[in-house]
Amino acid sequence: MKSLEEKLGYDFRDRALLENALTHSSRANESRGALQSNERLEFLGDSILGMIVADHLYRNHPDLPEGDLTRIRAALVCEESLVEVARALHLGEYLRLGKGEEAGGGRNRPSIQADAVEAVLAAVYLDGGIGSARKIVQRYILNREAAGLAKPHDYKTALQELVQRESGQVLQYHLTGEEGPDHDKRFFVEVTLNGAPIGAGQGRSKKEAEQMAAQAAIEKLGG
Repeated sequence: MKSLEEKLGYDFRDRALLENALTHSSRANESRGALQSNERLEFLGDSILGMIVADHLYRNHPDLPEGDLTRIRAALVCEESLVEVARALHLGEYLRLGKGEEAGGGRNRPSIQADAVEAVLAAVYLDGGIGSARKIVQRYILNREAAGLAKPHDYKTALQELVQRESGQVLQYHLTGEEGPDHDKRFFVEVTLNGAPIGAGQGRSKKEAEQMAAQAAIEKLGG
């Protein structure tokens, strides 16, 4: 845990908060009530992250309209961005998983890593206040703001352009499922070309899932 604190640049007064943030529901379920999962912390962390990023963008970009602020915030707090943070922190090494999730490669699962980042952020907030949480967001997320100011790569448009090189191509996106509570829904989408599956993706919104499916399809088609 000490090495993780060093990466975060924050020392916990209450180490139990950090341990809770790293405890996946699979491990909590196996403990039969002895451990609490990080789901509540993840819920809080999601709001804290959104607020810190929104506040920063609002104060530092008075010239940008609401639509651009929303787009940039979404690019900075999306699952893909949080997974990059998790990898920078080597967060997967510290996760406390159940045996089944461990065997299934849970340490590298994007959704688990992204949720853990939000949970850790909430733990820092509860332990040290909003200033401490803001420093971590600045260090690991807002430092990529310049990339977020550029329009995020539109994989759906890129895929459409790729398949239109040949006439008569029919591209469709299908919602294949969704899971999780209302405050933390995860959507699953499959994209088909002329009825045949060519990519699948998941995200915290249908649009994000469609973008991830389109990205997978482009990689498969070699675009």
